Amino acid sequence: MKKRIVGCCLLAVIMALFIYVCFAGITIGSFKIPPKLGLYSDDGGIRRGLDLDGGASITFEPVVESGYAGNLDNDLNTVVEVMRKRLTNLGYTEGNVYRTGPQGITVEIPGISSPEDAIDVLGQTANLSFITSDGEVVLTGKDIVSATAGYNSQENRFVVLMKISSDAVSRFSEATKRMSQLSSDKNFIAIMLDDTQIAKPYVENQITSTDCVITTNSQEQAVEYAAVIAAGALPFALEAIEQRSIGPTLGDGALESSLIAALLGLIVVIVLMIILYRLPGVVSAVALVFYVSIVCLICTLFQINLSLPGIAGIILSIGMAVDANVIIFERIKEELALGKSTSGAVSSGFDKALLAIIDSNITTVIAAVVLMIFGKGTIQGFAVTLLIGVLCSMFTAVIVTKYLLRSLVVFGVRNPVLYGLSRKNAEQRQLAADKNGGAAK
Repeated sequence: MKKRIVGCCLLAVIMALFIYVCFAGITIGSFKIPPKLGLYSDDGGIRRGLDLDGGASITFEPVVESGYAGNLDNDLNTVVEVMRKRLTNLGYTEGNVYRTGPQGITVEIPGISSPEDAIDVLGQTANLSFITSDGEVVLTGKDIVSATAGYNSQENRFVVLMKISSDAVSRFSEATKRMSQLSSDKNFIAIMLDDTQIAKPYVENQITSTDCVITTNSQEQAVEYAAVIAAGALPFALEAIEQRSIGPTLGDGALESSLIAALLGLIVVIVLMIILYRLPGVVSAVALVFYVSIVCLICTLFQINLSLPGIAGIILSIGMAVDANVIIFERIKEELALGKSTSGAVSSGFDKALLAIIDSNITTVIAAVVLMIFGKGTIQGFAVTLLIGVLCSMFTAVIVTKYLLRSLVVFGVRNPVLYGLSRKNAEQRQLAADKNGGAAK
């Protein structure tokens, strides 16, 4: 009993701390979580998408020098992919990159009011380098002649066919010879885009010609690697011809109205759960509030881009958290109706509902991961918040709710009516227990 009391007090303190930090903020040395989650403040916190907060827009055009003999259209498409990956790696999953006009490329970055700051954030379009495991830069973007995705029919694998300049063959040959002789954890050459590692292919043999092959795991990966590597071979620079700030695409009041709608929906769900399941409904309400605070803190700490689709992902995961509670509570009611004690019904209800909850959440997690990998822009933002929400909802619905309900049973709250059983069924249950010479507890 004493351990249970201490555990419940500790859980209450943790919940209160999470909720307080969400709305009041906290500062410990250099570590800071801004108040109101940064949703109404520029002081860090959750990054808002273009639809909620606006941002900066920059339009680039290529500076084509004399003697250029490449395919301008293909090269511009490659730059679009590289910039999009650059924004994603920087955490701006809600950013937009698209072609404008015959030669223009427009980049929209959310949450940045100054176009000059946006250019600083974007940095170099493709500062490509190949670095050995011992830190030596053996190739740069200037050394790449071409890179295309291909297929090796003999090995049944997708590959990147890369051609380097003749001037770089000798040093690349020496580096690949040295790497191929090292142990498995060191025989690689990392492909870096600025400070971001794009790939880390292992070196199987020494490369002595201008042609080399990089093996990949899928066609999508081959296309992606080829686009990034080919960007290092672009024979032109990019010039910013237009810079401007853009307002929220959904209007200034979109964030407030969305949050109000989410709050009203949460309140309605809580009231409905309490009406249907009584005491377990109250417990689920506490767990839901705790769940929302956890999700908000995670989004704040990791500066997740939050757009309207992202908010939709969080709300959807709230629905899944409630769905898990409904499955558990209905199981508990069924066990109570069968005549089990309140303690046995609570334990059995959770045990029998657990597999169904895990199955349903795993399918959602798989869908969210697929959207994160193959989606772009707001689709990726929706997938991120959905994945965070589902994982947190499983924790609160299964662990927190279970601990609180079992604690109530330990504290002597065992009236089956309080756990959702109708009074009629409770009376029939008690009559059956009296006939058997016992009492239902």
